[in-house]
Amino acid sequence: MADYTAIAPYAGHFSRPIDAVGKDLETYAALLKKWQAVQNLVSRETFSSIWERHFADSVQVTALLKDDDRHFLDFGSGGGFPALPLAIASKGTDRSFVLIEPTARKVSFLRTVARELGLAVTVIGQRSDQIDSRETPVPDVITSRALAAMPQLCAWMEPFFAAKTRALLHKGREHVEELQDSGAHWHHDVVVNKSDTDPGGVILTITNLRRKSAS
Repeated sequence: MADYTAIAPYAGHFSRPIDAVGKDLETYAALLKKWQAVQNLVSRETFSSIWERHFADSVQVTALLKDDDRHFLDFGSGGGFPALPLAIASKGTDRSFVLIEPTARKVSFLRTVARELGLAVTVIGQRSDQIDSRETPVPDVITSRALAAMPQLCAWMEPFFAAKTRALLHKGREHVEELQDSGAHWHHDVVVNKSDTDPGGVILTITNLRRKSAS
C-alpha cells in the first residue's frame, strides 16, 4: 500500500475517507505506469515521486474550492493533473469535470482512468479553440497545470469565462513576469497562493477575466 502522507494535509477537503481516495490514486498510479510505456504522460524525472510531485500538487487545490463549486473545466489535461486527482477527491459529490486534451492517446488514457474509477469526467479530444463554449457547462472553476504562459491561457479561457468563473492555475517562478505580460491585453483580478509542494510555485486565482479594449 502506498504511503498517503503526501495527501494527508488535504484529507479534510476530500468527499471520502483518505484511504478510499488513496486507493483510487493507487489505481491511477498503476495505470499511469502502464500507459507511460507508450505515451509520455509525466516526466521520467518525477515519476518516482508521483505522490508528492503530482498527486499532492493537484489535491492541494481542494483547499481553495468552495462548497458550491460544481462544474470544472481543465485545459491541456495531459496525464490528468490536476483534474483527475480533484475528481477522485470529489467522488460521490455532484461535481463534474470536463477535460480538454487534443492528443488522441492521452484522451484514451484519461477516459480509461475515468471509466475504471467511476469518475464524473468527460474528456473532449479537441483543442479549446475548436470547442463551442455554449456546448459545455459554464465552469465554476477552470484549472490548468504546466500548459502555457498567462497571455495564451487568458485567450483560451476567455470564451468559457462567466461572471461566477474563477481559474486556479498552477504556475512556477515565472508567474510575476507572465502576469505583467498578460496585463498588457487582459483585465483580471489575481490572488497569489503559495504552493505547498513546489518551493518556487504558486496557484493563481484569476477572476473577472476580460480582454482590454483596443486603444
